[in-house]
Amino acid sequence: MEPLNAQDPVSIGPFRLFGRLGVGGMGRVFLARSAGGRTVAVKVVHAELAAQDEFRRRFAREVASLERVGGTGTAPVLGSDTEAESPWVAIGYVPGPSLRTVVGDEFGPLPPATVKALASGLARALVHIHAAGLVHRDLKPSNVLLTVDGPRIIDFGIARAVDTIADGGGLTTTGAVVGSPGFMSPEQVRGDRLTPASDIFCLGSVLAYAATGRSPFGTADSGVHATMFRIAHDEPDLTDLAPELAGLIRACLAKDAAGRPSAEEIAETLPVPDPWLPADVLARLGRHAARLLEAETESATGTGSTARAAGDPTPPTPLPSTASTAPRPPARRRGRTALIAGLAALALAAAATVTYSFWPDRDGDGGKNGGRGGTGSASARPSGIVPATFLGAWEGVLQGSPDHPRETARIEISQGTPGSKNAVYVQVTETRMCMGRSRLVSADEDKVVFGESDVTTSVPTARCVPAAHQTLTLRSPDVLEWSSGAAKATFRKAPTGTAVVPARFLGRWSRIPAPEVYGENDERYTSQVTITQGPVGAPVVSVINGYPRVVDGVPTDEDWSCGLTSVLAGVGNLLIIGPHTRDTTAWDRECQEGMSGYIAVDRLNGKDRLLVYPMLDGEPNEYYRS
Repeated sequence: MEPLNAQDPVSIGPFRLFGRLGVGGMGRVFLARSAGGRTVAVKVVHAELAAQDEFRRRFAREVASLERVGGTGTAPVLGSDTEAESPWVAIGYVPGPSLRTVVGDEFGPLPPATVKALASGLARALVHIHAAGLVHRDLKPSNVLLTVDGPRIIDFGIARAVDTIADGGGLTTTGAVVGSPGFMSPEQVRGDRLTPASDIFCLGSVLAYAATGRSPFGTADSGVHATMFRIAHDEPDLTDLAPELAGLIRACLAKDAAGRPSAEEIAETLPVPDPWLPADVLARLGRHAARLLEAETESATGTGSTARAAGDPTPPTPLPSTASTAPRPPARRRGRTALIAGLAALALAAAATVTYSFWPDRDGDGGKNGGRGGTGSASARPSGIVPATFLGAWEGVLQGSPDHPRETARIEISQGTPGSKNAVYVQVTETRMCMGRSRLVSADEDKVVFGESDVTTSVPTARCVPAAHQTLTLRSPDVLEWSSGAAKATFRKAPTGTAVVPARFLGRWSRIPAPEVYGENDERYTSQVTITQGPVGAPVVSVINGYPRVVDGVPTDEDWSCGLTSVLAGVGNLLIIGPHTRDTTAWDRECQEGMSGYIAVDRLNGKDRLLVYPMLDGEPNEYYRS
């Protein structure tokens, strides 16, 4: 990252800038922070592109398509203004190096198990990209970022708008060509119409590079035209490729597009180990995160070169939701984000069966873990060393605020002796929910310490690691301080038992009509949310969304139906929502999954209103009681 210069803006939309990430054929890319504290990358279009009406129209359509992908295996769209003097789009910043940097500069070829996990993660991302009606067209090592949670694909869709103007409008801006020599498909070389199979060929080249450290068809150093000829006509050079990878990569690199596997087939057949990266690469990710935190700290405290204005120009306005299954209006409106029907923005990819009852078992660990004790009073069994004031459930916000959490945690403690697994924790982030049982280390009147925990549920599958040591220090009968390593938070007493959902949330809710957003098709955008009673960990929230299929921004006569069931992960003034699983009785091929979230209830026009937020900066979906 480079510091901002005198010509750079201080803010764009609701985002405060604090560094430059680079300059490309489309525009400049800045590192920024949202009003809620989330780090984002903001891309601002070059003036010569912004001056062309056709580019603006296509750019707006591509941004809408990118929003539909929903951030699964990609960077989610968090805001945009395609009508601004300098059009821009903000996406979630991915805190990880590129595959090209790791393989080409720092680590070298990756082990076969990591390459298989890479293939699975990229295939899952491509499933969502293709389902949104996109073909990436420039999948290459520098467009694949590596994170602890898996690989992320960046810079897709926008290039299509640049390519169209370059071909049809005579623009010759550097970087306007879609596709990179060495990582193109035969269809791209020939100028044929591209389908999702083109991305699969490019995936094969990326995997070969990850496993061997070189492109299977050579690089531009040997001549662009020579490289493109080899892609179209020659067999790939897979020398030194591990035998267990050869079958997959050769299948992806089939010259005939019809002979390549689909993204779904790859994703369904490859396992994903956890951790999926070698230890050296994980250490590299830790150093990268530390540098980013340092840069953000300097910006926030005014010690960095980006502190060039008095006060924070970023207004505390909500940012657009990134709900991936949300109904989209036929045209984008300035100044108001579309009200998106349903809970799909909250959905997580739940590949395994969720454990719906995970509070401390009365009979677990040889009967040492006593009852829960409704509110944490001395109603638990007397055996054990945990003081009565610690018993029960506690919840806190690790990132964000109590009204707008971005990461939450819950721990429910029962009576136990040292070594017993007498507590269950739940942690919810934007894209993950982890549950596990924590082992008691020590306890006294002021402090309880838990050791490493066993993971009981990971959503998505195999993405959670055992929680580290947790220390809970009592401040009052209803407040304690929680810490785990460098992380600290204030936890407060929370309800427990088999019926913890407050009555104000219960019942059936229907989307508030929004004809100003959806126009004459408003009645076709339907969403019903049903919230039932139950304990934390139970599937108490269900939703059925309906909306017209949209092609190129125009609603068709075909209607889609998407059903989801969500698990309760926290209670209080808000309901914290963790994973959602598909309701297979109402799931069409364009339905997509998204993020965690939280739910609130307030009053509007004398009626109860349900507000469903994604667990990031975004406007809520709004519902009245049915």
